[in-house]
Amino acid sequence: MASRPTLSPEKSRLQPRLSTGAAGLKHRELSQSNLGQWGYDKEKERDKDIQGNIEDFFVEAEQRRFSHDKRDLLVDLLDISSLLTDAASAIVDDSFLRCFQSASEDPWNWNAYLLPAWLLGVVTRYCVLFPLRLILLLGGFIIFFICFFTVHNLVQDKRRRTAWERTLVQFQCRMFVASWTGVVRYHGPRPVNRPNNVWVCNHTSMIDYIILTSYSPFAVIMQLHAGWIAFLQTRVLSCLGCLWFNRNEVKDRKLVGERMKAHVAAADTTPLLIFPEGTCVNNEYCVMFKRGAFDLGCTVCPIAIKYNKIFVDAFWNSRRQSFTAHLLKLMTSWAVVCDVYFLEPQTKQKDESSQQFAERVQKLIAGRAKLHIAPWDGYLKYYNLGDKHPDLIEKRRKAFADVIKQHLQKEPSPMSDGVEHEDGEAYSP
Repeated sequence: MASRPTLSPEKSRLQPRLSTGAAGLKHRELSQSNLGQWGYDKEKERDKDIQGNIEDFFVEAEQRRFSHDKRDLLVDLLDISSLLTDAASAIVDDSFLRCFQSASEDPWNWNAYLLPAWLLGVVTRYCVLFPLRLILLLGGFIIFFICFFTVHNLVQDKRRRTAWERTLVQFQCRMFVASWTGVVRYHGPRPVNRPNNVWVCNHTSMIDYIILTSYSPFAVIMQLHAGWIAFLQTRVLSCLGCLWFNRNEVKDRKLVGERMKAHVAAADTTPLLIFPEGTCVNNEYCVMFKRGAFDLGCTVCPIAIKYNKIFVDAFWNSRRQSFTAHLLKLMTSWAVVCDVYFLEPQTKQKDESSQQFAERVQKLIAGRAKLHIAPWDGYLKYYNLGDKHPDLIEKRRKAFADVIKQHLQKEPSPMSDGVEHEDGEAYSP
């Protein structure tokens, strides 16, 4: 039997985390390394080493699987137990995808008694409430655009212009909330801008920002979208000092980081809101907080939002649904019900790292909103292992091909009579 490959001390330390195949990426360090392009420059070397270890483990697993000399060629060709093991372990321990699954709607119109009530509700929501809400939203947009661009172009005093623009943005956000028949309960003191303060909040949908701004205007750091949302981001929300970035551009993220520090240090700016998860989560889980907001050396003010899913699931799955479709879903529901908690401000302790500070604030928000903490990096949602590591797939193919070559080399030559010497070489008489 062939000897088993020897693992380095670093690989031996990480081996238990990868024993269940792709599920091993659940560990925080590995999920950060898979997304080294989003990390910090100081961690790049460590990220490369761990990424190389991940590739080596996959290849060595294949080599160990084919390391038995007495196995038949047919067995090696048809044996997919290793792949099935990886797939089964990923399905059983799929705590990552649970963070991004929408709530399932159980049918209740299952008999003749309930069906008429269900039909009446559908007619009411789509034929009565939705037209009224749409008229309210479009009417609010017309008033908003007329007043906003009038103020923006005619008012010369910058301070007065900014104050009126903030009031108009808050007005339009309230029109959005009204178009969903939003029932929002705010707990805690209203945010007041102070130098060296930043607000962080769990993220379920883009409506999080609308709900918060309808109560108190915020500047936000957000992904730059396309279409009519991009128009509002670049032409309207810029008056609040919002910062936009492209998730696929590392340079954009670095520039936003510099502008974020300048925004927090200023005294006359709009309160800065950050969603440290970096992506929308289904309001049942809370994924790993990025530490950018916790590296600023300022006071962090946590905000927890908890949605009541009795009428509608407010989670926005941006990979399956456009934001327009998401708004239509909210406008055709009975109501959007949620609670917003403004928690006690937190400061970084002397013996505490930025990552530990982020985890402590995450526990506060998750505990208040009754969310389960998942040790995943939210950017894995946009991460494709095959695209980021094409060599990995090629190495596994090569490992399989090497095993087939070994079998073919062991087979006797067609010109030989199949008789072998003691040293293993065949000969012909």
